[in-house]
Amino acid sequence: MNASILDVIVVGAGHAGLSISYHLKKHNVNHIVFEKSKIGDSWNNQRWDSFKLNTPNKWNLLPGQECIFSDSEGLCSASEFVAFLEGYAAKFQLPVVENCEVISIESIPESKLFFVTVSENGSTKNFRCNQVVVASGAQNKKNIPSFARNISSEIFQIHTSEYRNVSSLPHGAVLVVGSAQSGIQIAEDLICEGRKVFISTSQVGRVPRRYRGKDIVDWLVITGFYDQLTIDVADKQILTMKQPQISTVGVRGHSSSLQALAKNGAVILGKMGNANALMIFIKPDAAANVKFADESSMKVKGMINQYIQKTQLYAPPPEEDSGDAYDETADCVSPVTSINLAENNITTIIWTTGFTGDYSYLKFPVLNDNGMVIHHNGISDINGLYFLGLPWLRKRKSGIILGIEEDAKLVAELILSHYGPKI
Repeated sequence: MNASILDVIVVGAGHAGLSISYHLKKHNVNHIVFEKSKIGDSWNNQRWDSFKLNTPNKWNLLPGQECIFSDSEGLCSASEFVAFLEGYAAKFQLPVVENCEVISIESIPESKLFFVTVSENGSTKNFRCNQVVVASGAQNKKNIPSFARNISSEIFQIHTSEYRNVSSLPHGAVLVVGSAQSGIQIAEDLICEGRKVFISTSQVGRVPRRYRGKDIVDWLVITGFYDQLTIDVADKQILTMKQPQISTVGVRGHSSSLQALAKNGAVILGKMGNANALMIFIKPDAAANVKFADESSMKVKGMINQYIQKTQLYAPPPEEDSGDAYDETADCVSPVTSINLAENNITTIIWTTGFTGDYSYLKFPVLNDNGMVIHHNGISDINGLYFLGLPWLRKRKSGIILGIEEDAKLVAELILSHYGPKI
């Protein structure tokens, strides 16, 4: 047992964990950040080679940090962002312990303390602390449908987090399951390398990369779109929507859509519903999924136009954008409801079906029936336990990097003013 009682233990040294550590260090709070691998590890080990962040560099800054990227409007690679995180931790001398996995966190009976067990270099260590901030993210457990097990072992199957480049795949066509950001971007990567691609779609929105002279992220910040409070969301389905379709290819990226990928040879299918050894079964909803994506682009641009008109902000007229062109009759889709993998020479399936969070190390009731953590604005019902970096933690922007500065500051203030040590 480590004899001293820490003020705070932070789980995870990604952008969320480092951000809360910055605030705690600034106020001389005695804390440790435990990282099971390396700082920013998921950016290196769960991203493909051509991956770039979807938001311009100027929106990817952490608390107290000025933009160090040579191009503030550009899109940085995963390795560049990891270097940024490493530099951030070093600059502010944050107390990060790498290669130290948190095995369990539990309450100490008849005490307000937490008992934290970690594994470091094969040995187990125990710590006590007053507060805990869970910043391990909600994307650390692969989410693959159970029917994937029905598919023949002759078909190579990998998850988004395992895909690196086309050369690592068997020769032949590729079925990409999922049409959110990762699915669209991986499909484009494969097409650019000359592969035949089939895309199993779902209901995912899309946005133009640029509109009326600005990157779409600029507009979403300016209009207050990202500042919508979670508590104000009437339609709870919005809280589980995937990130919209958009491309990061090129210096500034470009607009992308299912119909644009179809023009480059992709076969657009409906949602995959089941599978056996060499057959996949598809729902007849591909046209509806294209329409949903097109309508979401229209809504976002309509919102921007209204904001420009209301504020009398100068903005150039809409630019011509082939990647954002609508397919009103959904001519781009394939009507088939089943596909024989062998007959179509499909040798690989890439599951771009997202992740779930793994909170098995939390040894108290903090999960709902869907396996999601229970909290209000990052505050758990367990006194002294907080969460950071989760989608819709407080606002729409909470799940992306540009939202962490505000959330981390508020959690730090709660630790200091309500539960934390007297500073």
